[in-house]
Amino acid sequence: MPYVNIQITKGATRAQKAQLVKEVTDSFARILGKKPEHTHVVIQEIDEENWGFSGLLTDEWKELER
Repeated sequence: MPYVNIQITKGATRAQKAQLVKEVTDSFARILGKKPEHTHVVIQEIDEENWGFSGLLTDEWKELER
């Protein structure tokens, strides 16, 4: 039973998340032969102030990129 956890910052639309779930599930079926009904995909949306990289919180980094 594959379990996939996708963590992204908030902002994806419902349609985008649905596409991620479908395409990840399809990839597991095509590449690994896993049954779609056994594949679980969880999307966790993280506030930008709770995600950091390059020494900055994401919201701070985005401000610098403007």
